[in-house]
Amino acid sequence: MSSARDLQDLAALWSIGEIRAYEVVQAACDALVAGLDSPALRVLAACTRGEAAYDVPDLLPAALEELGLTFHPPGSEAGREAAVRSLARQMLAGRLTPRELALRAHQRFGHCLPPAQRLAELDDEYDVLDHGDRTASRIDAEVMAEARRLAREALAAAPAPHLKNTESSRSPRPA
Repeated sequence: MSSARDLQDLAALWSIGEIRAYEVVQAACDALVAGLDSPALRVLAACTRGEAAYDVPDLLPAALEELGLTFHPPGSEAGREAAVRSLARQMLAGRLTPRELALRAHQRFGHCLPPAQRLAELDDEYDVLDHGDRTASRIDAEVMAEARRLAREALAAAPAPHLKNTESSRSPRPA
């Protein structure tokens, strides 16, 4: 489900400081509207913009756990890997250009994080376009291919979220 993936992605990006806490709260609201539900998700979605910075660190892990999603603690290797995959999906969704993806991955993770390494190398290639025979469109295509590969890896490992009960999913009641 897209809303669960969005929530998981934004949690990973929040854990590395790429987005602000109120964006996680907005994702929690979107997840509720899309059919995800849990007590902690409701509390998270109810946070005001001013409360978000204080409450998200405590509420987000519980909300993700209740939904069967994974919380990566800030600074963890798994969280950094999840974040680079989240950035890749952001680019594939049109929220970042290929150049922005390569630059952000390079700035955040350098050449040391295996999933981000190729993006960092491609960012280096953008920097020397004037001195080589490569074109920006050719590098863009390589960044897009790398983003698709990263997104496939993440999709294969993603847990299924818990959906709230709806009238259509309940068993019929005897008359």
